[in-house]
Amino acid sequence: MRLLIVEDEKRLARSLAAGLTAEGYAVDVVHDGLEGLHMAGEGAYDLLVLDIMLPGMNGYRVCGALRAAGNDVPILMLTAKDGEYDEAEGLDTGADDYLTKPFSYVVLVARVKALLRRRGRTALPVLTVGVLTIDQSARTVRRGDADVPLTTKEFAVLEQLALRAGEVVSKTEILEHVWDFAYEGDPNIVEVYVSALRRKLGAASIQTVRGAGYRMVPGV
Repeated sequence: MRLLIVEDEKRLARSLAAGLTAEGYAVDVVHDGLEGLHMAGEGAYDLLVLDIMLPGMNGYRVCGALRAAGNDVPILMLTAKDGEYDEAEGLDTGADDYLTKPFSYVVLVARVKALLRRRGRTALPVLTVGVLTIDQSARTVRRGDADVPLTTKEFAVLEQLALRAGEVVSKTEILEHVWDFAYEGDPNIVEVYVSALRRKLGAASIQTVRGAGYRMVPGV
């Protein structure tokens, strides 16, 4: 899943990004409200971590603008303020949850996971592709009656392919959703993870479409 952090405290933003990346999320970071609004409007994000006190445009206005545009991405607001009126204002603009600084990182991760689970209830959390059963909430995979242990990144790549089973998914699309838009490493890293998935799931489960990307085969 892909998250966007809009936070002008750069050290905090880097720390949150590193921690959430370790949890298996693809994380993008911006430090300005206007840029955050643009990124959230243009990108396919699963959740937005949004500070309130931002240069360019504050978090209340960013949240309000996204909701006015029909964007229903879950929003977790962060602020150095506290008090029921600040919380009420954040929620009134359309935020889904609210966390006051300083906060426990463990609590933030729990809130993020809770919001993502809540959003997942509007869609099917379990994907079935051929003999594979992929539980997006529990992040587990079964092949027939057998559990298939996957690393965090392996699961994320598989999830992107399974969500579009039968379609061609480009290497760029996988990189953007599993890593992040600013990834500057070797794009062939995708091939490494696809190869690992083939070893664990069966060589015929994922086809390479030369020059286009990869296709997960529903019938295998």
